[in-house]
Amino acid sequence: MPFRGSSIDIPAQRAYASWMAQQRVAGVALWAHTGRGPHLSEDERRVVLEEWRAALPDKTIIAGANGPTMAREARRGRADALLAFPPHDNPVVFHDELSEELPVIAFYLYAAAGGTDYSDRTLHDILALPGVIGIKVATLDSVMTFQRIAAVMREHPDKLMITGEDRFLGYSLMMGARAALIGMGAALTDMQAQLLEASQNADERTFLRLSAQLDAFGAVTFTAPIEGYIRRMLWALAADGVIPDEACDDPWGPALPAAERDAVRRFVREARGKP
Repeated sequence: MPFRGSSIDIPAQRAYASWMAQQRVAGVALWAHTGRGPHLSEDERRVVLEEWRAALPDKTIIAGANGPTMAREARRGRADALLAFPPHDNPVVFHDELSEELPVIAFYLYAAAGGTDYSDRTLHDILALPGVIGIKVATLDSVMTFQRIAAVMREHPDKLMITGEDRFLGYSLMMGARAALIGMGAALTDMQAQLLEASQNADERTFLRLSAQLDAFGAVTFTAPIEGYIRRMLWALAADGVIPDEACDDPWGPALPAAERDAVRRFVREARGKP
């Protein structure tokens, strides 16, 4: 979400949505962590959803929801599905209630980012709900946890496993993820779309090349402090010419040194073959 200071930069937002509409994506996720959804006011969320719906009239829009209020806002704004922020109490009931508004994608998020460590039994119960269409898995650095959830998913072949693994995107696809919904996808989106296509087409040479390149991108953007990744993704968009350099504020994120911006800019320019 492009910000200048503490305000959404609407012209930059429109430029970003217009650019994303040209990418090979099935849709976008709004109001999620990368877009600072829970921090936005109801009016700000409404404006954001209206802007993206206008820019992507034929794409799927998934809206983050931390409860029934956001779920109802998403339905009124013509979102297509919900991404359920992990609750700490009664997760099965929570997902069932959200699905009364729109189809739900469950969200396994690592605890350090505010997530909940669902047991296998809880995962099975959530996935058994008819209104839950799949789960996004974002463990950050726990391959073992991802492998455990992948094993659970094999018992729910009608549900979609969606990777949220910015630091091992390629491997998560190898483990059975059939789609990606990742913060890293906010920038260099075309490269990530090509990776998914290479995976689906069994193009091993392209898959390995892009997987290594995107692992390197994740290493420069999803690093300590992890909460700084949102600002780093805005820097990547600015380096790619999508949004202005001045529209890269994150009112809720940590301050980061200029050297980190230089590293992100250098990576993006090298990825684009620019000096």
